[in-house]
Amino acid sequence: MFLKKIETYKKKLNLTKIQREVLVGLLLGDACLETQNNGRTYRLKIEYSLKNKEYCKYIYNLFQNWVLTPPRERIVKSGIHTSVNITFNTLSHEAFRFYAQQFYHEKRKVVPRIIHKLLTPSGLACWYMDDGSIKSKQSKGLILNTQGFVKHDIKVLINTLKNKYNLNSWERKQKEGYQIYISGYDLDKFLNLIHEYIIPSMWYKIPKQKIR
Repeated sequence: MFLKKIETYKKKLNLTKIQREVLVGLLLGDACLETQNNGRTYRLKIEYSLKNKEYCKYIYNLFQNWVLTPPRERIVKSGIHTSVNITFNTLSHEAFRFYAQQFYHEKRKVVPRIIHKLLTPSGLACWYMDDGSIKSKQSKGLILNTQGFVKHDIKVLINTLKNKYNLNSWERKQKEGYQIYISGYDLDKFLNLIHEYIIPSMWYKIPKQKIR
């Protein structure tokens, strides 16, 4: 009976505009989509370190109608080190299938060819909250940690930032791959795009004098 109620409930679910926009930013960042039935349906998996608990709650609140169990803590062991993450999953649903088809190729995360159509300011904000940082206290430049993507995908992202939002950026070689560096000259322009979507616990990623 419970499973029947869930299936009935799932039929009423549709991704809202803000959920679709944020989902794009999350998938450019640390989130992933998982399937248990060969791609017929997918679920969104969110997991962050415990220090980002407030951000996890923010994402949970955005997708709460898709989630049966609220965020929970998970102990992560790596060698002799133990840490605590906070995580939740959405229901599996066909509504996520389009995004899985865009963001995954042969089980590897990729940048969609239509990212210029998908990336909005709210998605950009979530991408930055996930993977962004200040280059240094002495610099106005900002970093997007895109080491998980191949160089071609990073070029696509750089072109999108430039052509859609007039943000000048370039790749930075790192040991693990490539970052995207956003020019400090475009800091105000970037912050004007995202500031209304940045939650208080993530203000540390923005120069304090620039917070609106």
